[in-house]
Amino acid sequence: MKTNEADSIQDHVYQTVRQWLTVGRYLPGDRLKIKTIADELGVSQMPVRAALQRLAAEHAVVNIPNCGMTVPALNKAQFEDVLQVRMMLEGQAAELGAHRISETERATLVSLCVEMGKALETLDAKAYLDANELFHLILYKASGSPLLLELIETVWLQVGPISNRLFEDPKFAKGLNDAHAEVMTALKQNYPAGVKRAIERDIFYAAQYLKSICQ
Repeated sequence: MKTNEADSIQDHVYQTVRQWLTVGRYLPGDRLKIKTIADELGVSQMPVRAALQRLAAEHAVVNIPNCGMTVPALNKAQFEDVLQVRMMLEGQAAELGAHRISETERATLVSLCVEMGKALETLDAKAYLDANELFHLILYKASGSPLLLELIETVWLQVGPISNRLFEDPKFAKGLNDAHAEVMTALKQNYPAGVKRAIERDIFYAAQYLKSICQ
């Protein structure tokens, strides 16, 4: 296999597993089996091993003796630290994005809000989390700061694995889309500061439940 092709496969595997971690496909404590991931992606074990090593360097997974690569669990202090960083970074990205977002992107956000609403009606965690990630990415990419987006995505790796647990309490889950509606109202009013506050409220709302289940 040519070097460029091997690098391309490795990058694809890395980005895929990284995204799976971000949207909560794996839970804290889950062991990431190299052969299982390789078979699922249709690749050899080598690029999977390399991808997991990269993710370990980002603290997205940990190498536990006799267990292998495992999804780490956050304690309450670690979660609180991540929460404060998320609100700072994502609030800034949201406000900047509100200044620059296009009409096409706004329309996409409206559609994603509808998708998230439907997913919550059926408590479809995967559909909700996929649409939620895309909603935030579109808004943050509009900020025009690749570095800010990179920092946000790195922080997401820390909380992604417990995000599925938001759906353990159906009553709580029903309110997950409320702040997104506030984002759209603020965008319609051309009120970037309002967009920032709505995103911060969105993060804080989910955090109240997630923090309660941390170690």
